[in-house]
Amino acid sequence: MGYLNSVLQSSSQVHSEDRPASGGGLSQNGKFSYGYASSPGKRSSMEDFYETRIDGVDGEIVGLFGVFDGHGGVRAAEYVKQNLFSNLIKHPKFISDTKSAIADAYNHTDSEFLKSENNQNRDAGSTASTAILVGNRLLVANVGDSRAVICRGGNAIAVSRDHKPDQSDERQRIENAGGFVMWAGTWRVGGVLAVSRAFGDRHLKQYVVADPEIQVCLEDLVEICRVPEM
Repeated sequence: MGYLNSVLQSSSQVHSEDRPASGGGLSQNGKFSYGYASSPGKRSSMEDFYETRIDGVDGEIVGLFGVFDGHGGVRAAEYVKQNLFSNLIKHPKFISDTKSAIADAYNHTDSEFLKSENNQNRDAGSTASTAILVGNRLLVANVGDSRAVICRGGNAIAVSRDHKPDQSDERQRIENAGGFVMWAGTWRVGGVLAVSRAFGDRHLKQYVVADPEIQVCLEDLVEICRVPEM
C-alpha cells in the first residue's frame, strides 16, 4: 500500500437509492488507488451506506474510507456516513493522536445521533468499519460485524473483530452493565440485537456501545494488523 504523498481525487458518495454503484480514485503519482462497489440484496430497501473521502489536515493528505450497515431503517447509517469523518478531521488531536481521536469521534457521533432521535418511535442502529490513512499509518476501527480485511497474495486476512453477543468478553461486559444475552435464532442482546456494539439503538445503549476497536498498522500490514481469532 503506497503512501499518500500527493493529492487524491475526492469521492464523497451519495447513497445509491437502492441501485448498484461503483467507482474509485487514483493518486496523481499513481502510487495509491481505491475502489468501491455497492449493490442491494434481496430486501426491498437498502440500509447500507459507504463513504470515501480524501482531505487535507494540517498539511497532511489523509484518506478516510468507511462502510456502515444499518438496521431498523436507514437513519443511523446515513447519519454516521454524513457526520463521522467530519467530526474526526475536526478533532484537535487527529494528526498527533489519531487513535484517541477516532475513539472520541465514534462516541461523539453516536451521542449526537441519539440526541437527534428523540422524536423517533423505532430504534435505528448501524455498524461501522472504517480505514484511516495518515502518512504511513493505516488505522482500522470498527463497531459491529462489518469486517475489514487486507488481501495479500489472494488471501483475505481479517484486520477487525466482529462484535457478537456470544463472545465471552462482550457477553461479560453486557451482563456487568445489567443486560443479558439469549438465543433467538442467533445470540442477541436482550433477545433483540445480533451485534453487541453499534451506533444508535438507544433502548439498548447501556449495553450496545459505540466504543470502537482500533488496529494500528505500519509497514508490514499483514503481520502488524493481524487480529487474533476469538
